[in-house]
Amino acid sequence: MTAEEFERQWIDGNDFIIAHTSGSTGKPKEIRLKKADMRASACATNAFFGLGDGAVFFCPLDFAYIAAKMMAVRARECGGTLIAVAPCNDFDIQQRVDLLAIVPSQAKCLLKHPEWASRIGHIIIGGAPLAQTTADALMDAGFHCWQTYGMTETCSHVALRPLGSDIYRGLPGIRFSTDTRGCLVIVVERTEPQRFVTNDTVELLTDSTFRWLGRYDNVINSGGIKIFPEELEEEIRRVAAPDFDFYIAADPHPEWGQAVRLVAEAGEEKLDRLRAKLEATLDHKRLPKRYVSVDSLPRTYNNKLIRK
Repeated sequence: MTAEEFERQWIDGNDFIIAHTSGSTGKPKEIRLKKADMRASACATNAFFGLGDGAVFFCPLDFAYIAAKMMAVRARECGGTLIAVAPCNDFDIQQRVDLLAIVPSQAKCLLKHPEWASRIGHIIIGGAPLAQTTADALMDAGFHCWQTYGMTETCSHVALRPLGSDIYRGLPGIRFSTDTRGCLVIVVERTEPQRFVTNDTVELLTDSTFRWLGRYDNVINSGGIKIFPEELEEEIRRVAAPDFDFYIAADPHPEWGQAVRLVAEAGEEKLDRLRAKLEATLDHKRLPKRYVSVDSLPRTYNNKLIRK
């Protein structure tokens, strides 16, 4: 879908937009989003960043998905200008941009052009976690980046955290709590209050801030110790900086119940080097007990890994 095609949908007389979930945690599904809710979400983001009349929004994303659609709505709601280019990892920015939306694979384009840091006000990065090495490089280059938290059902992000911090801050009109599992509950005050119960385990700090720990359905219980795969993956990237993609999963274990398994898009030689680094740095209770080499890992449209 193009920006022009989305524009025709926006003015078609319906009070909703058809959107699709990403499919990273289950089968992609079609949902209807109220245009009024999308407007409210757009206004909340614009207020968060102080964007108003004349603001420039740059979008190198596919308009089939919510992230791009919401960039168009944000521009409309504040009287700004949308610059939409074909989805790619090698776009060109020649003018001032107030808000840029990208996925992690597009961050390399920014790092090739550190001079853009003075042209771009804020960058929101969503769709998948950003590698720590990439985050550090973006901050060193002077880019003002924010990792997003949200989903299609909430009309894109409901919380943001600046790179360099692990604390997510809710947008205006968003409140947080947790359920009995310790999973995040999102309350959205829009045309009518909406409540979303997630499978994301968090450390709730206030009703507007939290730390994300990982997916509840991914938690590994190894000998009574709870291990969050996403948290362990980030630690592995920080201490070993592997130059390949991987994820953490669980294997059945006769004594401990479950054991940690690392699945990587890498050959045996690279995995042997990674194993040696981790054995020298990680707590043995959190060490992968098995390393699996695969030719390629399944991904969604925005390069988010699909865990098997």
